[in-house]
Amino acid sequence: MTDIKAFNQLFTDYQGRFIRFANTYVRDTVIAEDFVVEALMYYWENRKTLAPDSNVPAYILTIIKHKCLNYLQHIRLKEEIEEKLKAHAEWELSTRISSLKACEPAELFTAEAERIVKETILTLPEQTRKIFIMSRYENKSHKEIANELNITTKGVEFHISKALSVLRSNLKDYMPVFLYLFYWS
Repeated sequence: MTDIKAFNQLFTDYQGRFIRFANTYVRDTVIAEDFVVEALMYYWENRKTLAPDSNVPAYILTIIKHKCLNYLQHIRLKEEIEEKLKAHAEWELSTRISSLKACEPAELFTAEAERIVKETILTLPEQTRKIFIMSRYENKSHKEIANELNITTKGVEFHISKALSVLRSNLKDYMPVFLYLFYWS
C-alpha cells in the first residue's frame, strides 16, 4: 500500500475517534478537529523518522493528548491570571474607597494653605516677615512690636498690611482658610 493510501485509510478509520477523544477534554469541537488535523499533519511530515513497527494511531493520539494538555494548561494559567487581576482590581477599588472615606477635604485644604503661607512668609522682606510673625504667631500687639523694634505703630501696620496683601494674592483660591487663619486668630 502506498503512503498516501495508508494515510487516507488511517484518516478514515481514526479521524472520528481522535476528534471525540480530543473533544472529551477541550470541550470544543472546532479546537478538537484542529488538533486532530495538526497531529495528522505532524505525523505525515515525520512519518519517515518513525520505526517501521510503530503504532501509528497511538503516536498520533499521543500528539493529540499533548496538544489537549497544553491547551488546558493554557486555559488554567489564563484563569489564574484573570483571578489575580480581578483580586488586584478589587483590592485597588477597596483601597480607593477606604482612602476616600478617610479623606477630610478641610484638612487637605488647610494643609495646602498652610504650606503656601509658610512659603510666602519666607519670601517677605526680613522686617515685614519679622513683624508679621510677631503679630500673628507670637500674638504681640502693634504697640508691643513697635516698642520692641523701635518703630511707629503705623510702621507696624504698614508691614502687616504688606504681608497680608502678598498672602491674600498667593491664597486667592484659599480665601476662607486665609481669613480663618489670619483675621480671626
